[in-house]
Amino acid sequence: MEFKNGLGDTAIQNVIASNPEIGEILNRYEIGCVTCKVGICLLKDVVSIHGLTQEQEAAVEKEINDYLDAKEENRKVA
Repeated sequence: MEFKNGLGDTAIQNVIASNPEIGEILNRYEIGCVTCKVGICLLKDVVSIHGLTQEQEAAVEKEINDYLDAKEENRKVA
């Protein structure tokens, strides 16, 4: 998994704290990290350990990267 800006190597609690929309994306794939009390797993590991198909993993990766692209675009415009 390759997430933009090295986000894949970030603890999921920090990812969701700074990007709550990513939590919503994960929830759509039944990855319940938003409610996890530990939150130290890396984003790239969270996606890979939840038994998704390769196609689902690719879809999660694309949705998150598309979200990050859109967020970056909004910063440039503002």
